Amino acid sequence: MSVSAAQKHNRIQLLTAVLMIVMLSSYFAYTSLKNNLPPPPPEAMYRSKDVPTMERVTDLLSYMSLEEKIGQMALVEKNSLRAVEDISAYGLGALLSGFGGRPEDNSPAGWKTMVETFTSAARSSRLGIPILYGIDAIHGHSNIPGATIFPHFIGLGASGDATLVENVARATANELLATGVRWSYSPTYDMPEDIRWGRVYETFSDDPVLVSKLGSAYIRGLQKAQGQRAGTSSQVMVLATPKHYLGAGGMLWDTSSNENFKIDQGLTPEDEAKLREQYLPPFKKAIETGALSVMAGLNSWGDTKIAASSYLITTVLKAELGFKGFVVSDWYGVYEIPGSDYEAAVTAINAGVDVVMLPFDYQDFVRNVRRAVRRGDIPEERINDAVQRILTAKFELGLFDNDTTRDISEIGSPEHRALAREAVAKSLVLLKNDARLLPLRRTTATIRVAGSAADNIGRQTGAWTVEWQGIDGNWLPGATSILAGIKEAAPPGTTVEFDSGAYFPENSPKAAVGIAVVGEAPYAEGWGDTPIPSLTEEDRATIERLRAASEVVVVVLVTGRPLFITNEIKDWDAVVVAWLPGSEGAGVADVLFGKRPFTGKLPLPWPRTTEQLPITGSATADGTNPLFLRYYGLGI
Repeated sequence: MSVSAAQKHNRIQLLTAVLMIVMLSSYFAYTSLKNNLPPPPPEAMYRSKDVPTMERVTDLLSYMSLEEKIGQMALVEKNSLRAVEDISAYGLGALLSGFGGRPEDNSPAGWKTMVETFTSAARSSRLGIPILYGIDAIHGHSNIPGATIFPHFIGLGASGDATLVENVARATANELLATGVRWSYSPTYDMPEDIRWGRVYETFSDDPVLVSKLGSAYIRGLQKAQGQRAGTSSQVMVLATPKHYLGAGGMLWDTSSNENFKIDQGLTPEDEAKLREQYLPPFKKAIETGALSVMAGLNSWGDTKIAASSYLITTVLKAELGFKGFVVSDWYGVYEIPGSDYEAAVTAINAGVDVVMLPFDYQDFVRNVRRAVRRGDIPEERINDAVQRILTAKFELGLFDNDTTRDISEIGSPEHRALAREAVAKSLVLLKNDARLLPLRRTTATIRVAGSAADNIGRQTGAWTVEWQGIDGNWLPGATSILAGIKEAAPPGTTVEFDSGAYFPENSPKAAVGIAVVGEAPYAEGWGDTPIPSLTEEDRATIERLRAASEVVVVVLVTGRPLFITNEIKDWDAVVVAWLPGSEGAGVADVLFGKRPFTGKLPLPWPRTTEQLPITGSATADGTNPLFLRYYGLGI
């Protein structure tokens, strides 16, 4: 039977009208559930900062509708908000900036205005529950050009200095507070066994003892104000989030659930002994230190995604270790669980996930969870438990009571940059030093500098710097390149020449010393998974040209992980690992010229060949010795 064009048009119009009516009815039915509820009285107990936290939490819960409770469990990427008013309409509990999720005015003032806008919207809701605003501040408030960029965690791990790490975290917290950000998705507790993983630089070490020590120091730095004693119940400054629970770093090569990756988001073998001996101790220490949130990883424990594991989250973390804070899933992590979005949310929440980093479709999430509770697929007691944990953290942060913001002059301040420079110096590891070449002598007449990372701020800061994957190039305001640091530190009378590719005049006399600053271009997460982490052919050729133009050569490796240099290192006179030092490249020069000593030690083994991977502790897969053992480092 044929249908005329007019009939088709009428049917489409009718169907569109019906769908609009259904959608609007659903929306207004949802919003009216809250709008018809009376506001709490001004004297409600939860409004008083003089009332103990748990009493405030219990009181506030008594006023909350099911929909308002579910809204508190939603963590939404700020760019996916349909309107700022939805924060109040849906009672959203938390927002985040995915990396690159910045305000139009990407400045300290612009960030502060953006966060205050969202905070005001939350306070205008019926209950006035403040939002948590979170970001990945893993090496400073690195979303903002001009902020202090500290060494990535692998460099801090090489320092082994808990006091330094605590100070770095506190400086980071102060820069976050200057923009109103109160939640940092750090520190990272992953322990890498395979250097082919693209997130090695986000980790302190593969040693649970060192991870526990430095991770706890970082938590204290974020959460405790200067001079605040450990064990006191004073207000938390910035909420720390040890991640990724659990076993991230132990994933096997070529097991990733992401078709674009090889190891990131992969499978960690289900091993109860390793769970107890390796993976749990740092998180146990984090809980004892006062962590109020923990992030579940995107990896799998055996065949089960971490966010779906009731055993790991509820039985082990919450019941056995006594964790009283909340568990937050990672980016889109809940929806990596097999099944529909409805089934995935039910599975994750029942497993013990309290805050779901959606990060997008909050409307569907609220509808699905509400339906699941009404159908009995999620017990309402589980919702109450999750919200109680979330509200406890918000009260401990003082979000209902106090203004803890700092002046925006904290961002990139001279004091913070001096601390970052110190951190760079303490993170350097000296692998080789033939004829005691380092520190460089003050009588050195000529120094030639070359290499892709010598005058490249983007390479020394790495990824998670303004953009998720970083920006390769000289672009970050206020930062100092390694080359600039060398020129500043060189003694009077020493000539410093630079050519990135080491194309120095062939007929000129050789320089007394050549410094090759080479290494990796920025990468983040699984996009950095690579079969053979090593220097590029360009970098190798540059070093060879510099050797021909200099009497001796120092190779400085700017890298997020150990690189395969077994065949090349024998030809280099001195080798320094600078990791990803951040914005203060002068810290590298401080050590090269002897203004500070070499004190850094390798925080993980440096493999000789790919056959040695994965390396567990000091045991290589093929039973041979690595090129350098963990904690190796020459001191001078």
